[in-house]
Amino acid sequence: MLQKRTSDVGCFPGDIFFIKTAEPAPVYKYKALESHEGKALKRSPKICGTNYPLSISFIVVNEFCERFSYYGMKALLTLYFIHYLHWDKDLSTAVYHAFSSLCYFTPVLGALIADSWLGKFKTIVYLSVFYVIGHVVKSVGAIPDIGDNTTHIVLSMVGLVFIAFGTGGIKPCVAAFGGDQFEEEHAEERRKFFSIFYMSINAGSVLSTVITPILRGDVQCFGGDCYALAFGVPAVLMIIALIVFIAGSRLYKKSPPEGNILLEVCKCIGFAIKNRWRNSKKEPKRVHWLDWAEEKYTKRLIQEIKMVLRVLVLYIPLPMFWALFDQQGSRWTLQATRMNMDFGSFILKPDQMQMLNALLILIFIPIFDMGVYPLIGLCRINFTPLKKMAVGMIIAALAFVAATLLEREVTKTVVAPPHAEQSLLQVINLAPGDVQVTIPGSTAFPLPITSYQDPQEYERLKLNGVNQSVTVTVLSNGKNTTCPMLFTELTAYSLILYNGSAGIQCRLVEDHITKSENGDAYLRFVNAYQEHLNLSVGGKSFYALKGYEVTVNQSVERGEYTDVQCMDGPTEHKLNLGLLDFGASYTVILKSGQGAQGVVAQKMEDVHANNVNIAWQIPQYVLITAGEVMFSITGLEFSYSQAPLTMKSVLQAGWLLTVAFGNVIVLIVAEGGGARTVDGVPALRCSPGGCQRHLLHNGPLLHLRESRSAGQDVSGSAIPGPDGILPLTAGIVVNPASQN
Repeated sequence: MLQKRTSDVGCFPGDIFFIKTAEPAPVYKYKALESHEGKALKRSPKICGTNYPLSISFIVVNEFCERFSYYGMKALLTLYFIHYLHWDKDLSTAVYHAFSSLCYFTPVLGALIADSWLGKFKTIVYLSVFYVIGHVVKSVGAIPDIGDNTTHIVLSMVGLVFIAFGTGGIKPCVAAFGGDQFEEEHAEERRKFFSIFYMSINAGSVLSTVITPILRGDVQCFGGDCYALAFGVPAVLMIIALIVFIAGSRLYKKSPPEGNILLEVCKCIGFAIKNRWRNSKKEPKRVHWLDWAEEKYTKRLIQEIKMVLRVLVLYIPLPMFWALFDQQGSRWTLQATRMNMDFGSFILKPDQMQMLNALLILIFIPIFDMGVYPLIGLCRINFTPLKKMAVGMIIAALAFVAATLLEREVTKTVVAPPHAEQSLLQVINLAPGDVQVTIPGSTAFPLPITSYQDPQEYERLKLNGVNQSVTVTVLSNGKNTTCPMLFTELTAYSLILYNGSAGIQCRLVEDHITKSENGDAYLRFVNAYQEHLNLSVGGKSFYALKGYEVTVNQSVERGEYTDVQCMDGPTEHKLNLGLLDFGASYTVILKSGQGAQGVVAQKMEDVHANNVNIAWQIPQYVLITAGEVMFSITGLEFSYSQAPLTMKSVLQAGWLLTVAFGNVIVLIVAEGGGARTVDGVPALRCSPGGCQRHLLHNGPLLHLRESRSAGQDVSGSAIPGPDGILPLTAGIVVNPASQN
């Protein structure tokens, strides 16, 4: 048996179909499918003389296209929320898991509609139309030219709701509808069909999670990542899925609605609770609380419900497993964005790593079924299903131990943001000789800073409030220069020292310390050359004014830049910037070369590049997939084997709900774990001097100062330029001669 994951299917491979008989008790039996008039339903033509109905080919293709559309769209969601809708990581995680949860609540609704009203065929068709509409609306919401950010959010959320109802609604119907196409005497062919069906799920999942991130990142449209195309392709695949499914309409066996056993179970439980509440004081105590339903329901149904409830106890730990498992598309993807994605001959996208789970499932199921379990049996170990589930949960927990250890290494290249009443400071010495920097009340920068050396690690400055004026003393060639500087909490700065006509000059500029979520490098230039310079790097333009001015900090695609164009009026210079690596931030000093060299560049690394390769995520994917095989698949098989034949659909509903509740757990943790944060900094931070709100605006962290004191005007400490990037060119220049 091969499958993407057990929660992707709407019936168990052992299931065929259940039809309610004309008996007064709700007893379900296997029998040949019949129409309303009692006539046998037509038989579908066979494939090439085999016993496989031709109709199943349409169902398999439909499932492949539908799974491609779902997983291809879902793989992009977390990065879409962060980069396109400009949400922070916690909100993006919460909405991602809210969507996943809704996708697994709605199958119960789809089953009720199919079994009680429309039948499987019409339910699949009608809800697939909802599905297509959701994809189209989602794709339109990803077009930047349509409306503002609020419009994009509304369209995205409406699209996701439609998709959730579509994919969840058809989930319990498609596999069961495929099983309906076989005659009773072809049980072996039916079993093989389910293997083919699950293979199509895996194929759609693997291909989509490889292709759609490429469409997102490698195709540029509307001036950035092409989310519209990346969401549009899954929309097209879902349209194809619907067309293919309808095309086989004349070949299908279409059984009428048969009544829903899940609804019958809920009514029985509800009646038992109500009857016990009303009559418990008047009548003798009964052995089991469900026995209070005997006045209306048969003892057989009540006994079967008791058996189901005992099996459902096994489902109690399942939500915790899914809470861990489904973070592959949220937190693990975010972890991948801060890693080195270079695989030598190709660059992997962070959202492509999710395909490992589907790929490993294909590999692990036969390995475990034909290798691991038989070997354990040869060792005379009684490896019961419950033991398999226990080991599977332990392995899944180990996956998160591995993820935690990896995260410790990943975060070593991340600059920890300053806290309230703190600033970060580094010093860039462009003066001819060594300098010694002294800050009152601080032990920062104890060693001399040599000329043009890479800046040391950021030092933390303790402030007395939101803002504080600090007089920095610079010792150079035996002469002290004082530079009054204004520091703001929660902000990182570079203090650039250079030689001017009056001695050492000081320039304080804000730094960008947040790593790019898509692996880009951040780049800025300091012009120590005697003329204004125009530069073009990776399609981005920089204008560097002379006089040690600092350009805007912009993101550029990771790569080797050995032939950068630099224009000094009509004169062209070629600069070698070398490798601008994943997640790094660079300051490049433009200065005069020796002899006829013209302009030369010296690169300094403000924020270290991502130095942990994304391949180190493979162990945690191996562990979580092994845990899934042992815990999830074994748990479903065991519970089905223990359940009455008529109650398998009830257990399927319970199984899908455990996935939903697992995602609810992550949602609660992400949203309810504390105040909103941006890169670990509170989104709204208040102190006696005012409140500071942090927003993500096209990547860079934007600080807006909001005055809360009576009679004060609201002022901004930084205003984004037309491209959404902070104009940090001006900085704060201090003339020491006028300050002494």
